[in-house]
Amino acid sequence: MSASASPSLTFRDRDLSVGIVAPVRPSGGAEIDHAQQVGLAAEADALGFAAWWVRDVPLNGAWYPETFGHLDPFVALGAVAARTRRIALGTAATVLPLRHPLHVAKAAASLQALSGDRLLLGLGAGDRPQEFGAFGESHERRGATFRERWAVLEAALRAPGALSMPGGDFELRPAPFAPPPLYAIGSGGQTVDWIARNASGWFTYHREPARQRERHATWRSAVGRHAPDAFRAFGVAIQIELTDDGGPATPVELGYRTGPQGLAEIIEEQRDLGVHHLIASLRPTAMSPRDALAGVAEAARRAGAMAPPAAGVAGAGSARAAP
Repeated sequence: MSASASPSLTFRDRDLSVGIVAPVRPSGGAEIDHAQQVGLAAEADALGFAAWWVRDVPLNGAWYPETFGHLDPFVALGAVAARTRRIALGTAATVLPLRHPLHVAKAAASLQALSGDRLLLGLGAGDRPQEFGAFGESHERRGATFRERWAVLEAALRAPGALSMPGGDFELRPAPFAPPPLYAIGSGGQTVDWIARNASGWFTYHREPARQRERHATWRSAVGRHAPDAFRAFGVAIQIELTDDGGPATPVELGYRTGPQGLAEIIEEQRDLGVHHLIASLRPTAMSPRDALAGVAEAARRAGAMAPPAAGVAGAGSARAAP
């Protein structure tokens, strides 16, 4: 059994942690070595990253900008759970309008049982019309579908032993399990007030500092209205093109091109903007995936956002399995 990792270790008030979104890949690679990604997740666990995030891309086609394919998020995180002990396991984001909420609840309960309650269940409404057609779902109605399925999913996770559904009363097993926190990734077609009422936190994309400060203020105001006594996380997904030089950070789409020192300053700035967690998406460069992870970890430690890696956090073979 893996060591339990409470969401409070990933999200803390007035503090910031750093996670990584898979895949982490070198430049020029058209395909993904999925076994290597599991090894890299173990490496991230050993380095001290707070979370390993995966995306939900059910189908690919000529309309999709990435040529490589993604594993099913729950299958991928199940493999990562078996190779790690501490790092939280996040979906960023499960496309709820394309999945039956009871299937999501079953997968979440299963992953909680296998991982020691490390799941961070990020949920989104989806933005690829082609997939909605393939699944027989309405792209135009995805916001309403998101709300409806969120309610069913939350009920299944919060009261697994007493599910009153069409056809009878049911139980969600394996039981007991700790209900994972639900996070809104993007707006999901909802208002910020709806998200503050219903989610454990809100994740948005990187924006320039003045805009980000404004969005955080909007979020804190909504939390104050709807959950004044609760902690609600504020997270940011950011693109990082990591270099090995010490020059100043330069903006790229949804993020920055920077070295470890510049990244440390960005992390400090994000903390000052009220961000609790950064989901770092590493753009492919000539740097190896392992070196890129080590560079981000170095920056996070400089910024006080990551402790030194604890001895024995990952299995003895983890680093060797992540070339």
